[in-house]
Amino acid sequence: MSLPREKLLLLAMLALLLIMALSAIHPYDRTTWFMEVAPIFIALPVMIATYRRFPLTTLLYVLIFIHALVLIAGGHYTYARVPLGYWMQDALSLDRNPYDKIGHFMQGFVPFLVTREILLRNGFLTSRKMVAFLSVCVVMAISAWYELIEWWSALAMGQGADEFLGTQGDPWDTQSDMFFAFIGAMSAMVLLSRLHNSLMDRINPGESV
Repeated sequence: MSLPREKLLLLAMLALLLIMALSAIHPYDRTTWFMEVAPIFIALPVMIATYRRFPLTTLLYVLIFIHALVLIAGGHYTYARVPLGYWMQDALSLDRNPYDKIGHFMQGFVPFLVTREILLRNGFLTSRKMVAFLSVCVVMAISAWYELIEWWSALAMGQGADEFLGTQGDPWDTQSDMFFAFIGAMSAMVLLSRLHNSLMDRINPGESV
């Protein structure tokens, strides 16, 4: 017998909190850990507070959970030292650990669908093409603000911000980060728009899927 959706979401939240707590044990850099997982501290209370009046589709909850795991790994190891990134670097013969690009890809992939769902389900727009365009714009705005936060952090922390920035000596890191966020948004649009539409179309007042 399958568990009700709310119980599964509760278990997922508890699992995420446990994983985040474990990641806080001896991270490579404590300040970097806090700054990388900060979006979880913001998003989780918002989702809890709005669950009754605006529950998201299950698709989004799953993707948000995965995105959180990406952030936690980057926070614990720092993005330049995540083991998965070293494996990718060796397998693809790259010059640097590419794990931070996974993070920025997810920074585009998940927020695109979140924005799309908010715009469509609240009836702010009826044209799904315009919703797609504006969702990409929101993703790029988020990406740009994140890069500004990294810049301000570097100014405030000096060399202490190196682990948070994770540029690994790449002078074009900021531009490539934003480009990967754009790729993430476009990938979500191409791969999941139809599924996302079908899930949203099944939602009735007071019901979520």
